Amino acid sequence: MKLKPTLIAAALVAVAAPAQAESVIIGNPNWGSAQAVAGLIKVVVETKIGGKADLVPGTNANIFAGMDRGKGEIDIHPDVWLPNQENFVNLYVKNKKSVVLSKNPYAGRSGFCVTRDFSKKYNITSIFDLTRPEVAKATDLDGNGKGELWIGAPGWASTNTNEIKVRDYGLLTFMDPFRAEESVSLARVGDSIRKKQGFAFYCYSPHAIWSMFDIVRLKEPKYDPKKYTMVQPKVSADWKKKSKITTGDAPRSMRVAFSKTLIKRAPTVVAFLRNMKLDTATVSAMVFEIGAKRRNPVDVAKEWVAKNGKRVDSWLGL
Repeated sequence: MKLKPTLIAAALVAVAAPAQAESVIIGNPNWGSAQAVAGLIKVVVETKIGGKADLVPGTNANIFAGMDRGKGEIDIHPDVWLPNQENFVNLYVKNKKSVVLSKNPYAGRSGFCVTRDFSKKYNITSIFDLTRPEVAKATDLDGNGKGELWIGAPGWASTNTNEIKVRDYGLLTFMDPFRAEESVSLARVGDSIRKKQGFAFYCYSPHAIWSMFDIVRLKEPKYDPKKYTMVQPKVSADWKKKSKITTGDAPRSMRVAFSKTLIKRAPTVVAFLRNMKLDTATVSAMVFEIGAKRRNPVDVAKEWVAKNGKRVDSWLGL
């Protein structure tokens, strides 16, 4: 008797499933693409592999330290941004070899943005336009004589990088960089559009903001590794003195990382993580559903998996 394709697929899943259900803990950082990928990993592990996956909030430092200990408290980092988190990769992947990095990255970009209306009104196209007195005045929301520039959330490696960039671009005379949760910045962007005010902020892709608001990325000097030295606080207490950045960021590369001990504890999950291949468009669409429509990341992932069965099966070797 010839089996139907659906029965064949079901048989393969049964064969591929581990004898004992594998259990993993997924770190869940506080940015959109990480939450999207974390939700996707959870759904695939539970609905396709037959294992168990829990999401645990955490910063990059906490998640990498947990993976390094290898005791199952945190097993997976869903969205390692490089070179932003290069210090963690150098320590745990290259030196200690306690964490493994996937080989199928998807691409991203980062920089600084303003709303399109604000850009047109003041002819703002470059990061250095923020040094113009009239632009700084237009972004001064607290009345201290300086404009406000959101550089990222606490705990992000990119936030430290942006602090150095703002300093070395010569913006501190005109702009006050501040750290706050990303939700604060998103609310400010929306308010600035409604109230026709100015606001400058760190921006990156993939992200829901590109579909939520009409914004433009400001031009920066082209990335030059010779003019881009970033030392994170975890590496040196003197990080600000040792860092110097006078160019834009290099293109971003995002990967999944997992604890090396997971290879023995959850080999089926590891095989899936090694094969998983995402792209910017896919992640951006999921992030939009999560950020703009305020949907639960797991629900978004379930919907995506249901519509992309062949692609998910290819990650599972089916």
